[in-house]
Amino acid sequence: MKKTTTILFLLACVCLYAQNTSNATDFSNFITPEFVAGTTAASNSNFPETSSTQGLYVSFGKFQNGNTQEWAYRLGFPKTGVAVGVVDYGNSEFLGQAYTVLPTIEFNLLGRSRRSFTMNVGLGASYFNKKFDAVTNPLNQAVSTDLTWTFRLFFHYKIYESETIQWRLGGGFLHHSNGHTRLPNNGYNSLLGSVSALLGTKKVQQPLETSANDFQKSASYYISPRIGIGSNILSLVYNDQKEVYTVALSAGKQFHKTFKVGLGFSYRYYEHYYDYIIQNESLVQDGREFENLKDNPTWSASNLTLFAEGEVLLNHIGLTFMIGANLHKPAYDIDWRINQGWDNTPREIPEEWMLGEYNSKYKLKKALATRLGLRYYLFGNETSPTHNIYAGASINANLGQADFTEFSIGYVYLFSKK
Repeated sequence: MKKTTTILFLLACVCLYAQNTSNATDFSNFITPEFVAGTTAASNSNFPETSSTQGLYVSFGKFQNGNTQEWAYRLGFPKTGVAVGVVDYGNSEFLGQAYTVLPTIEFNLLGRSRRSFTMNVGLGASYFNKKFDAVTNPLNQAVSTDLTWTFRLFFHYKIYESETIQWRLGGGFLHHSNGHTRLPNNGYNSLLGSVSALLGTKKVQQPLETSANDFQKSASYYISPRIGIGSNILSLVYNDQKEVYTVALSAGKQFHKTFKVGLGFSYRYYEHYYDYIIQNESLVQDGREFENLKDNPTWSASNLTLFAEGEVLLNHIGLTFMIGANLHKPAYDIDWRINQGWDNTPREIPEEWMLGEYNSKYKLKKALATRLGLRYYLFGNETSPTHNIYAGASINANLGQADFTEFSIGYVYLFSKK
């Protein structure tokens, strides 16, 4: 699972950097070194002492000013690229460093021709050289796997520009999480400021003389089935990865070869929940709270979700997000009880053990499902193919709390265009 997800990230990196265009000579490249510094919140009580968080990123990318594809126009001619970097968390012995690869896209917030204020978004992966260890590093409960998901949201403001360089100040948010593939997984959350220098090698000063009239307004309906296989863990005691299987169907509308919105329905099956029930673990034993789940273990380990989805299409690449309502997820109550009460809940749970309370946070996390990911399409969406297939990697969550990491494949049928 981790290798497959990493391969997909690398493929996304290549495609974000090298999107096809009918006028490639108008492209201009850039390299951006960026120094970041700030603070990282303690991930748990007794977290190792740290000094400031510091890091260096180098981004390699393209101005899309000369791109004649419709997505570039609709998105205001953004910059796309790949950022590689290293972040030091101020304690080399216990926290170490994160080595990151991030596909990125940078939007102009003040219009196509005014490029002083931009927003940079990246979703990728990081390798940590220090992680949780029950014996040698027990106080670092932020990361317990070598590889994590990484999300970065930064804003930049141009303070000076010459023919070959832009000096920029910036700031934003950086997050790392392993997607609930092993515990503990409290994650790193950092607020950082930055100084960067955007070095253009052949910068196109203004976007092409392109107007909305050059692109016909288009809207097409689509239908898309998807299957996925993910992995997660249940608790510190049940810390082996097991599979989460997904089947989903969605339908909606695609606009201007760039935006998709739709509704869908998904079925998920959690191996961890099923095994907990059929092995007659503590909380499902006769006389305990969840004994009724043994009446139909498969159904009890299932999850039904009605969701709304959105996607931004960059030809072969799709940036996807989803929010949904869980209609059925009974075994999540076991998950909550075990993980939200006293720490280090044992396998055999005494009757007097303090379990997680059914509070408002529980109600929200059980009710709402979210999803964020990347897709790679076999055929470029610029041509609006009737049939298309994709591979995707995503992180799925209960509201904002990671649930499982998933690899999926899907098919899209695009009805005749209007």
